[in-house]
Amino acid sequence: MKLFLKEQLLILITTPLYIVVIGVEMILSHLHVKKYYTLKDTFVNIYLCAINGGIDLLFRTVYLFILVSIYHFHVIDFSFNPWLYWPLLFILEDFAFYIEHRVDHFCRIFWAVHVTHHSSEEFNLTTGFRSSVLQPLYRFIYFLPLVLLGFKPIDIVFMYSLTQIYGILVHTQYIHKMPRWFDAVFVSPSHHRVHHASNIRYLDRNMGMVLIIWDRLFKTFQAELDEDPVKYGLTKQLENPHHLTKIIFHEWQNIGKDLKRKLPLIIKIKYLIKPPGWSHDGSTKTAKELRKEFYYLE
Repeated sequence: MKLFLKEQLLILITTPLYIVVIGVEMILSHLHVKKYYTLKDTFVNIYLCAINGGIDLLFRTVYLFILVSIYHFHVIDFSFNPWLYWPLLFILEDFAFYIEHRVDHFCRIFWAVHVTHHSSEEFNLTTGFRSSVLQPLYRFIYFLPLVLLGFKPIDIVFMYSLTQIYGILVHTQYIHKMPRWFDAVFVSPSHHRVHHASNIRYLDRNMGMVLIIWDRLFKTFQAELDEDPVKYGLTKQLENPHHLTKIIFHEWQNIGKDLKRKLPLIIKIKYLIKPPGWSHDGSTKTAKELRKEFYYLE
């Protein structure tokens, strides 16, 4: 009940905020003839968000039960000091998101879920709502260490909802650069434009939600460069980017085709767990392999 009330309060606060900032960006896009928005793509973003939210609500009882059950075995308790509890929860949960996001990019079966978020060739505030619709089925796994550290499940879920607000607002092309001190610590729109790029230089970069320090620390950071303008979307764009089922399941279909091939079992397993683009015969390449070729040619 507490979680429900907190999230209702968030919805009451953020809904007018989203309406205003998205409306302003749409108007500016129209006035400046930028074409940042199309009706079809905006509809797909809302559609994916609605499915994600529905799955999350249906599955919430299950993952909260699991988190609460594990919480009984927590080894530390920070709740006596809210000035320590909440900042620490924010930092650790942001790190957990970074780990999850990195796995989503470097393991193909998880990329098959996450790819929907990257499938748009547009980049605007509604792109932030373009959810990885099946992610609620496993996202809670990354919260298990937080539960064992004594953070309450309802607080973890609430903090995730809170940081998602920031994660949505960085999906814009109207903020060019933030101050250097900001860019050193926080994910900026410029950082996140890089994350959504299909340019080889930018693939699998800048995976933080709020803090960019994890990318800098673990060497997945890439600045946006004027000499390499961002091209949004996937390295291989979808034939029908607005098909309401293929947009969710197209990579699963590709995985199915690879698994049907007459290959040894170990190779089939590698097609599931290796990074997207991996192939046993080199016919397709991972982002790391493409980047290596790119810098060699450059």
